[in-house]
Amino acid sequence: MNGLFRAGVMACLFGLVLTAAQTVRAESWGTLKGRVIWAPAALPAPEKVKVNKDEQHCLSKGDILSDKFVVDPKTKGVKWVMVWLVDAKNPKAAIPIHPALKEPKGKTVALDQPCCVYEPHVFGMRAGQSLIAKNSSTVNHNVNIISTGNNPNQNLLIPAGKEIAVEGWSAAPTVTKVECNIHPWMSAWVRVFNHPYFAVTGADGSFELKNAPAGDFNLVIWQEETGWVKGGKAGTPVSIKADSVTDLGKIELSPSN
Repeated sequence: MNGLFRAGVMACLFGLVLTAAQTVRAESWGTLKGRVIWAPAALPAPEKVKVNKDEQHCLSKGDILSDKFVVDPKTKGVKWVMVWLVDAKNPKAAIPIHPALKEPKGKTVALDQPCCVYEPHVFGMRAGQSLIAKNSSTVNHNVNIISTGNNPNQNLLIPAGKEIAVEGWSAAPTVTKVECNIHPWMSAWVRVFNHPYFAVTGADGSFELKNAPAGDFNLVIWQEETGWVKGGKAGTPVSIKADSVTDLGKIELSPSN
């Protein structure tokens, strides 16, 4: 009987230790940042898109430039690159989420088209959020949502000054493309996640993931023209330090990636 009692006590203690270890991991957080830069010596030349519809409105703010490669000439930073964390061993596994980030900041994410360009051009959403497709311009647009899997596949006409809510978004392994068939140079990209640890690079190529779980993960980096930037689809290993900033420095992007 004493032996059974001791075994029970040891099992309980082991369970407490295991739970404590899991709690420590879940409550250790840090910040991950970096900057995606253009690798070749020669910067890509800005490329004007061919505007052949509603020219008076679409060109009212000047020429429209392609968003395929947007590189800052001063810093060589590449804009519109999406990054996100995945579990190092299993990309489909759930990632611990900081208590402050359990719920998305808002129930909706907006995609506007004020002057014949989608804004933003690349963005992320969390599962359960709704997409508000806006048209703040003075001409009609359509939003052609092209998804794989269970996410929406809809082609919506949005009159000038109107907006439409698109529901039914869930985490997906691939990006969704958005097009305007009325103005065929227009495009945008969205990816849906089941966690908050994703970002899109700014004008200088920088990104930052705050309150990220400490430990070993993979960082996946995607750009619309090159595809997977570093480490391929599986991503590149990163080790996030607890209670500090882990700076990956410069991450080179080449058009031949």
